[in-house]
Amino acid sequence: MASFAISSLSCSFKQNQVHLKGSSLSVKGVSFPSLRLKPATRRFSITCAAKPETVDKVCEIVKKQLALTDDKVVNGESKFTALGADSLDTVEIVMGLEEAFGITVEEENAQTIATVQDAADLIEDLISKKA
Repeated sequence: MASFAISSLSCSFKQNQVHLKGSSLSVKGVSFPSLRLKPATRRFSITCAAKPETVDKVCEIVKKQLALTDDKVVNGESKFTALGADSLDTVEIVMGLEEAFGITVEEENAQTIATVQDAADLIEDLISKKA
């Protein structure tokens, strides 16, 4: 029998759609914090967040753009503001990501990026849509 648990679940209903947002998923005691639920019509689909390589590359770009020292820890949960980035720094980070990954980030998407993980997830999404 399969069992799973979702923490921080929020749910809304709208015209035959169920919108769920969970911050982590646990299946048979194994936790998958980077899995997210996506809204779907009459069914649920689960997608994985960005690949670790993408997150690592974003971390490198953020460290370079913000001129952070090697001892400063930057990971998926790192918030740009906590790393000392202002709005101009964030624009420069997005430009660096666009150049490094060969993508174009629309302004409305760029405004939703607050963490390294947000940026990596958006990059993966844009790359998959390009393919």
